[in-house]
Amino acid sequence: MTDLQIRPQGAPAGPTNRQVRPGLLLALVLSGQFMAVLDISVVNVAVPTIRTDLHATGAGLQLVIAGYTIAYAVLLITGARLGARYGYSRLFRYGLAVFTGASLACGLAPSTGTLIAFRIAQGVGAAVMVPQVMSLVQRTFTGAARTRALGFYSAVLAGGMAVGQVVGGLLVSADLFGTGWRPVFLVNVPLGLVLLAASARLLPSLPGDSSRGFDIPGLVVLAAALGTLVVPLVLGHELGWPAWGWAMLAASALLFGVFGLVERRISARGGQPLVPGRVLRAPGLLPAAGAIFLIMAGFSGFMFAFALHQQAGLGHSALRAGLLSGPVAVGFGLSSLHWQRLPKLLHRPLPVLALALMAPAYAGLGLLLGDGGEIGLLAEVLLTLAGFAAGCAYSPLFGRALGKVDPADAADGSGVMVTIVQLGQVVGVSLLGTVFLGQVSYPAGAAASGGAFLVTCAAIAGGFAAAALFAGRTRRAV
Repeated sequence: MTDLQIRPQGAPAGPTNRQVRPGLLLALVLSGQFMAVLDISVVNVAVPTIRTDLHATGAGLQLVIAGYTIAYAVLLITGARLGARYGYSRLFRYGLAVFTGASLACGLAPSTGTLIAFRIAQGVGAAVMVPQVMSLVQRTFTGAARTRALGFYSAVLAGGMAVGQVVGGLLVSADLFGTGWRPVFLVNVPLGLVLLAASARLLPSLPGDSSRGFDIPGLVVLAAALGTLVVPLVLGHELGWPAWGWAMLAASALLFGVFGLVERRISARGGQPLVPGRVLRAPGLLPAAGAIFLIMAGFSGFMFAFALHQQAGLGHSALRAGLLSGPVAVGFGLSSLHWQRLPKLLHRPLPVLALALMAPAYAGLGLLLGDGGEIGLLAEVLLTLAGFAAGCAYSPLFGRALGKVDPADAADGSGVMVTIVQLGQVVGVSLLGTVFLGQVSYPAGAAASGGAFLVTCAAIAGGFAAAALFAGRTRRAV
């Protein structure tokens, strides 16, 4: 890519402009995105050593894992609005600095309580940083360059989830200098410092729009709605689905309704709602968001169930489980980058065709591994095929979701879509994890674990079939 002169949409050229190499800018912001995605899965394999070292309870360990996800999911849209008001580049750096500092604090945490607190701080940093990635892509790239940038974005999402398990297994197994689980967090520090130094030179100076309001009522109600949804989903199974969890889920549905009323009232008064109606009315956004939600729920739920089946059912090490999960992530990443090389005749129906292929592929995986047998070549081929199809669906759908959003609303559209992706991951792990664990209690044999995996894959296949219906409604956005 050649150098570009980047400036805010509709703003005159001036001293805030900077010669930027788009390739370097994309590598920088996607590296930050990769760190945030990696941190969701990299901690899972360190749980046993954290329990031993910090004498953590089961609930404490659950909060170590979930604290990050809860803060991240709840504050994403808020982070997007902050970026629009104060500048995407500035907020990316602020979020990266908080994330890096919190990673250092996590790696040095002396107790379970402090580790939970710093994990929440990590999630806050990620929620401020990540929405700026998509906003910068939307404001920097156009046409085919934007489509390719979105392909890299999709590849990072898929790669981070799989690589996290492998990296976590390597770091915990290595026990560097007797530090056990701590390098799982400390690995973010040198990369974060490098990115902070690079961002001062590589990110464009896009000033924020001080006229953008905060919509405090909308922020409060949406944060409450997301919080009451995510907390019971993340903690429900571990705590036996207590009554307060169901009460929170019911309250969440009510709060989302209240949020809609608050937003309409603010818009009717001529104010600036947190999620403008024109963003949601952009051609293709809502059906694409529905399909992407189901794709991410199925993909993340599968990765969780597959890893658990391997480690608890088949007795694989965390490292081996991560490596055997690699083909689905590799397939996802490759197709995200190269789906445009397919014949143009296929581009319009591609998401529907890919999802129609994913449903039987995952059902086939369930049937193949349902007897508790080892994972052979045919299973790896199916994993690669399923991952490849996922990328062929996800990347075009993401482009369709944001393709008709006005550049002035890039932050709001990005915030909505990134939140949809994150909620899909949370719901997928929570609900499909419950489906899987509801069929088997560990320790259990390989056959019992395989049976649970079969049921889970059948549920995933059904979700992808539903996603195909949503994807079919996005064609007018092409």
